[in-house]
Amino acid sequence: QVQLVESGGGLVQPGGSLRLSCAASGSIFSINAMGWYRQAPGKQRELVAVITSGGYTNYADSVKGRFTISRDNAKNTVYLQMNSLKPEDTAVYYCKMITTPYDYWGQGTQVTVSS
Repeated sequence: QVQLVESGGGLVQPGGSLRLSCAASGSIFSINAMGWYRQAPGKQRELVAVITSGGYTNYADSVKGRFTISRDNAKNTVYLQMNSLKPEDTAVYYCKMITTPYDYWGQGTQVTVSS
């Protein structure tokens, strides 16, 4: 059984920083990519950032230059460094692991940006 455990969410003031972590455990055979998505109240879940096994990264336009995704392949862990946070970044952030043949989701971690 595969599990994704996220951590690092919380309350932060505008302009602040947070670092999210997502650790995967279980019977993992082939990870193609890992990514972060977010869902704000009343909105659809959207891609924030993704990183492939080869290190290729892609970001949503709204977070480019502020967020950085990275991964530790040996630990099956992906990170999201979030800087210059804005109130519109407030959402539940979900980790996703894309493998062959299944995709897995974490339980989500709340990020609230407010003064």
